[in-house]
Amino acid sequence: MFDHAYGSYMKYAYPADELMPLSCRGRVRGLEPNRGDIDDSLGKFSLTLIDTLDTLVVLNKLDEFEDAVRRTLRDVRLDNDVVVSVFETNIRVLGGLLGAHTMADMLRQRGERMQWYRDELLHMAKELGNRLLPAFNTTSGLPYPRVNLRYGVLNPMSRTGTESDTCTACAGTMILEFAALSRLSGEAVFEENARKALDVLWEKRQRGSDLVGTVINIHNGDWVRRDSGVGAGIDSYYEYLMKAYVLLGDNVYLERFNTHYRAIMKYISQPPLLLNVHMHNPTVSVRSWMDSLLAFFPGLQVLRGDLKPAIETHEMLYQVTKQHKFLPEAFTTEFRVHWGQHPLRPEFAESTYYLYKATGDPYYLRVGQSIVEKLNAHARVPCGFAAVQDVRTGAHEDRMDSFFLAEMFKYLYLLFSEKNQLHFDIDDYIFTTEAHLLPVSLSTSQPPCRGNNTEAPTALEEDLFTYSCPSTQTLFPNNPSFAKTIRDSYKYLTGVDGCPSGALHQSGLYGRVPKEMPLLSKWHMTAWHKRFSGLMKPRLNSLTTEEEEVEPLLVQLISPPFLGRTVLTAGPAKFGMDLTKQEHGTSPYTACGPIENAEELSGHIALALRGDCMFAAKAHRLQEAGAIGVIFIDHREGSNSAETPLFQMVGDGGSTADITIPLVFLFSQEGALLTSALEDHSNVDVLMLPKERRLGKTTGKRGGLCRAHGLVTLLPTGDQGSTNASIILFSHLPVSPSVSSS
Repeated sequence: MFDHAYGSYMKYAYPADELMPLSCRGRVRGLEPNRGDIDDSLGKFSLTLIDTLDTLVVLNKLDEFEDAVRRTLRDVRLDNDVVVSVFETNIRVLGGLLGAHTMADMLRQRGERMQWYRDELLHMAKELGNRLLPAFNTTSGLPYPRVNLRYGVLNPMSRTGTESDTCTACAGTMILEFAALSRLSGEAVFEENARKALDVLWEKRQRGSDLVGTVINIHNGDWVRRDSGVGAGIDSYYEYLMKAYVLLGDNVYLERFNTHYRAIMKYISQPPLLLNVHMHNPTVSVRSWMDSLLAFFPGLQVLRGDLKPAIETHEMLYQVTKQHKFLPEAFTTEFRVHWGQHPLRPEFAESTYYLYKATGDPYYLRVGQSIVEKLNAHARVPCGFAAVQDVRTGAHEDRMDSFFLAEMFKYLYLLFSEKNQLHFDIDDYIFTTEAHLLPVSLSTSQPPCRGNNTEAPTALEEDLFTYSCPSTQTLFPNNPSFAKTIRDSYKYLTGVDGCPSGALHQSGLYGRVPKEMPLLSKWHMTAWHKRFSGLMKPRLNSLTTEEEEVEPLLVQLISPPFLGRTVLTAGPAKFGMDLTKQEHGTSPYTACGPIENAEELSGHIALALRGDCMFAAKAHRLQEAGAIGVIFIDHREGSNSAETPLFQMVGDGGSTADITIPLVFLFSQEGALLTSALEDHSNVDVLMLPKERRLGKTTGKRGGLCRAHGLVTLLPTGDQGSTNASIILFSHLPVSPSVSSS
């Protein structure tokens, strides 16, 4: 696979920066349609070749490595009049040159190869470092996001320097390459500038939560975007704090990482999910989707020694890849596609490699095998490997990023290799975020930069791995099934494994509904209705006066993304049905315990709240109680079908073949229309049927059911192209306009 990808680049694209695998030609910046920020990686410096150099050594392609180094020295120029990303150029080009120099120096010292080599790659790295340094000329010390390789930043010819913002990862992912360059060249200026940028980010953390935001102003250090997570925009900042300690031996980096890590595990990690929160109010999630870049985090947790959440999150990611073939660029907490692209990112393979090396569990070899098979089946094209434009359709994009060669094949090859098959001891090196190899001996063989003893954070409670490396014997002595026992809890998370045939697995919950629903007229619906305020902003008409004593309610959220780990205190409402009484609705109202009002429900449609247990468990209980249908209403206030993708309810791993009653799901706002009608009229008659058969569209016998007070369309169980559900209320009783349309 590597030969096909690298050979295609060298045959069809070199010396261009990237291969266009569908067009079978190179991508030259300025000659192809502009792709915006994506093109900031391209600097007319044969990007893919430089990014791939140390991969050649890992894969024992030493002849090709020597040839590629000669080509780099002969052909590559670093003084081009082009504006590039400081972050991307650092991790891909500077890191690539340093990793290649490390490999060349290792081979030369062994006396086997590269005897002609005289540190030329290191000299190139120093030249590039000097061309990146002008980006750090800011009042804060945070670097500009872009720099002109020839003219710097503030030069009238540079076409850059007007930016005011940069991402946290962009400013915080310089220390490994810059410190390595300082210690290999003897010039401390690189490490000093990278460290200063890290110092600023540390000082600007939110002191209450110890979290950082996503985008920061490079001039005054104010946060521009305050959402905090471990994915895009922040990811490698955390990675580099941990790895800077490993590479440089400086406790300050480890102490900062440990401080951030505790905050991540307290606020962001909701195993198996990793959710973005507001850095100043970290109990509030700011979005309902995750991006694929967070797939690196289980690997970082392995380095930390925190195996359990690493296994949990990795298993969730694996289930998503089973569902969509690859990790979508972003996916919802219910594992639906949010952004469908997959640019052949390597982070999932990276974490798979780390977990296999930590656990020795052959399960992770099978995960790696699935990555290989899917790449060959769905990304391989005659001239290389093509990014996937949309995982739902399988359409390709004319793109093969350099990181595919720099990282993907490195991690996959190392996953399947034994240590004695490698040309060197991989444990003597640490991977940069672009998987370039830097020697850990830099911590002792070269002096640190001057004045690097910054103030350490306040001492925190220590755990087993705060200052020590993880040991498999400590983590799971004599227990080879350790990882399996953790994974099994998430086996049915997305419904891909073990669910009944024919179900569409769009979330971790399952409820089978018949494809063809007969029309059912004048079904009596017994209602449950309650609005929550919880941590959300309450509606004005739900507030009580200060003099009144409020009896709080508790809401345990067990559906994704909470899975039982979050318990919220919720305020009651003065209107609607009294939850302290049991004359209305299912009892209990979530239908997660014995149904106490079965006689009242018998022969009627039940209305039940989502949460506290699986949909299938609720359906079983309500069917046994005699309900002839169930309408579930989302417990997340404000959710609606216009802004939230529909999903099909999925099973809990057990048998659902005996569930025969129809089941539909309404988001909060649509459910409020229905419960509002119930407040006004006590009982409402409804129809449940496919959307195309709604009243007013059908004719003949089925069109004569307009006596029904309400209609709810049924979610079909077909393919992913399911039509949207809606609720349309009809009534021969007076109904307000706000209720009569949806």
